[in-house]
Amino acid sequence: MDEISLVRPEASDLERAAEAALRPRRLDEFVGQHVVRDQLSLVLDAAVGRGKAPDHVLLSGPPGLGKTTLAMIIAAELGASLRVTSGPAIQHAGDLAAVLSSLEENEVLFLDEIHRLARPAEELLYVAMEDFRVDVIVGKGAGASAIPLSLPPFTVVGATTRAGLLPAPLRDRFGFTAHLDFYSADELEQVLTRSAGLLGVPLEATAAAEIASRSRGTPRIANRLLRRVRDWAQVRGDGRLSLSAAQAALEVYEVDALGLDRLDRAVLTALCTRFGGGPVGLTTLAVAVGEEPETVETVAEPFLVREGLVGRTPRGRIAMPAAWEHLGLTPPSPTGTLFS
Repeated sequence: MDEISLVRPEASDLERAAEAALRPRRLDEFVGQHVVRDQLSLVLDAAVGRGKAPDHVLLSGPPGLGKTTLAMIIAAELGASLRVTSGPAIQHAGDLAAVLSSLEENEVLFLDEIHRLARPAEELLYVAMEDFRVDVIVGKGAGASAIPLSLPPFTVVGATTRAGLLPAPLRDRFGFTAHLDFYSADELEQVLTRSAGLLGVPLEATAAAEIASRSRGTPRIANRLLRRVRDWAQVRGDGRLSLSAAQAALEVYEVDALGLDRLDRAVLTALCTRFGGGPVGLTTLAVAVGEEPETVETVAEPFLVREGLVGRTPRGRIAMPAAWEHLGLTPPSPTGTLFS
C-alpha cells in the first residue's frame, strides 16, 4: 500500500479480503456505534421473535466505519444467507430483476453504494421493497406487457456514503435508518486490541493508543496501520508492537501525530507558506501541490476541514490557526486597513 492511500478510508478489493479475517461476526462483538447497535438489536430480535424478515435497513456514513460488516452481522443474526451487490454493478433494471427473482425467503440483499443505482433500477426496487414483486417486461414496443412476479419476503440492507443523493421515495422505503459516526480514540483502541489478538501479535496498550490517535476515527485505517506496524516490528524490531515500534513504523510511512500524510501536509504547507494562509482557489492550490483539483477536494480536504486545519470560504481555501500550529509556523500579522 502506498503512502497516499495509507490513511484513506476507501479500500481496494485486495484489502477487503484482508479485512475479512478481522470482521466481527455477531452484534455483541461489534465495537463502537452504541446507539446504532442497540437500535439494530431491537429490530433484529423483534423480527426473529415474529419469525419474519425485518424492515429494510439503510446504513449511511463515511467509508471505513463498518457498514459492510453490519450488513454481514444482520444476516448472521437472522440466520439468513447474504447476497452482495452494489449500485455501480446494477446498470439496468434487468440486472436488478435477475438478482431479486433469485432471492430466497428471508434472504438479506446488501446493496453497497446504493446512491449510485441507475434510475430504472431504482424504480424497480421501489416496488420490490414495498410489495415484494417485480414486473417482468415481455415483448418490445407497443406490444410489450408487464407480468408481475411475486417475490418471497426479504430484507434490503443499503449502504451509502452520500445519503443526500438518495431520492426521497427510496429513503422512505427503509424502515430503519442508521448513521455511523467516527470512532473515539478509546473505541479504536478496543478495535486494535481485538484485531491484534486475531492476528496473533502482542500489542502494548501504549502502542494501541498511539495508532488510534493517528487513525482519523476510522477502524479501517486503524487496522491498516496496525498491519504496517506489525510489518515493521517483524522486519526491523523484535516482533513486539511497542510504542517505539509504532512511532518508528508510522514515521516510515509518513503518518504524523494527527494522522496526516504527505498530501495533507503538502496542502497545508502550500497554503501557509506560498499563499500566506489564503484565501486561494482550489485549482491554484492543486497546481501548487502537483495534484488534480478533484484529488485535493475529495481526498485531502474532507479530513483537513473536519479537523479545523483548513476552512472553505466563498473566496477560496484558508489556513486555520491549527494549521499554522501543526506545521510549527507563525501566522502573519493581520494587515492594517486605511482606518485602523
